[in-house]
Amino acid sequence: MFTPPLARLIEQLQRLPGVGPKTAQRLALHILKRPEEEVNTLAKAIVEAKKQVGLCQVCFHLSAESTCEICRNPNRDNQTLCVVADSRDVIALEKTREYQGKYHVLGGVISPMDGIGPEQLNISPLVRRVSQHQIKEVILAISPSVEGETTTLYVGQLLKPFTKVTRIAFGLPMGGDLEYADEVTLARALEGRRELDYN
Repeated sequence: MFTPPLARLIEQLQRLPGVGPKTAQRLALHILKRPEEEVNTLAKAIVEAKKQVGLCQVCFHLSAESTCEICRNPNRDNQTLCVVADSRDVIALEKTREYQGKYHVLGGVISPMDGIGPEQLNISPLVRRVSQHQIKEVILAISPSVEGETTTLYVGQLLKPFTKVTRIAFGLPMGGDLEYADEVTLARALEGRRELDYN
């Protein structure tokens, strides 16, 4: 149906999250209609981003340098740490402009069904960071799914001996993702955070 190079492009585009066969086909055909210079610029941007963007050595958020902009920012509150599952969550929370502390990105959630345990996540560096620095509050801002709840409870138990541990309020539906929530919902969720109760 498609010439092999076009079929390969469609196949690769389908690997992107949220891109099905029809969308991949539309994107591929759109790319082919664009001027070669524009397509080369897109391809170069993808390759450069892949080569240059890594993880911050402090918080594990995406960064083109060893330490991300948020960790380097002297105006951020060093005593408050917001723990999220993914860099997309950092981006979503930053859009609210409500939170002025620092972050720690776990790199996912505990999901035994997917073979992801605490060892595969950035939990040990988090515990070290909290135990070695004067952090007054850790806010757990992990999406409210079964795996998110498991991760929240696990991380909360580990951090409780060192500092106050709170979680964002649920202005978010169960199974919802932070990245899809609007700024107002996220802002209210941050304002309504509460301390974890293990009793």
